[in-house]
Amino acid sequence: MVVFPKAKINLGLRITGKRTDGYHNIETIFYPVGFSDALEFVSLPESNDRDILTVTGISLGIGTEQNIVMKALSDLRAAFSFPRLRLHLHKAIPHGAGLGGGSSDAACLLKALNRFFAITVSDADLKSMALEIGSDCPFFLYGYPAFGSGRGELLEAIDPLLSGYYLILINPGVVINTREAYMNCKPAMPDSSLLLLARENIKEWKHFIFNDFEEYAFKKHPSIGAIKSELYSLGALYSSMSGSGSSVYGIFPARPPVIPARLNDMLIWQGVL
Repeated sequence: MVVFPKAKINLGLRITGKRTDGYHNIETIFYPVGFSDALEFVSLPESNDRDILTVTGISLGIGTEQNIVMKALSDLRAAFSFPRLRLHLHKAIPHGAGLGGGSSDAACLLKALNRFFAITVSDADLKSMALEIGSDCPFFLYGYPAFGSGRGELLEAIDPLLSGYYLILINPGVVINTREAYMNCKPAMPDSSLLLLARENIKEWKHFIFNDFEEYAFKKHPSIGAIKSELYSLGALYSSMSGSGSSVYGIFPARPPVIPARLNDMLIWQGVL
């Protein structure tokens, strides 16, 4: 079976408070994009006593046993019985880029195994398992545009408000540590809910929809902020860093006629949403 775990972008990301469990409460809108990894699995003969994962494409700099896909598989196998697997993951979504690639890989595997082997994990248990893997992992179980709160696991489906717009996704090749990014942000409750702000005209978003990680990221890596400015100069209606970075996207009414060479060298995906 082959699945294609999609990336996401964040439309705004406000850190609203520090939790007693060590995590943070946030408000964000998760929005899926058509940029994906590829993940294949096949059953191995009964004589096999371990799962086998191979990874191609973008290097993650870790061993296969540390891959989040193996954690998802191990967690599911601890609760349910199904054959050993040979898996092949082809990485196209960069690591540490704010696009949720690893979480998407893990969530898609959980969902696919549940369906393929008729394991019949309840939605609640599958979501709980996904949340143990990563705060944004539950979103990828469903993949529809959603307002996220709590750690990001409290999801409310929203209309596909970017349908028909053109997205340009840029990655400067900088890896930002998520834990470090949270440590350098100051939680605060916003004056208005992001869910309400996103209903305003997209041309006005740049005035009131913000990513709280940008201040830290742009200070540490000024090149990331420069990309955002270039996308606005190119005619973006709205531009933002996604997640804790370092990818930056621009939303356009249509495909720009020309993309400057500097941006084109860092372009990882473009297309209609």
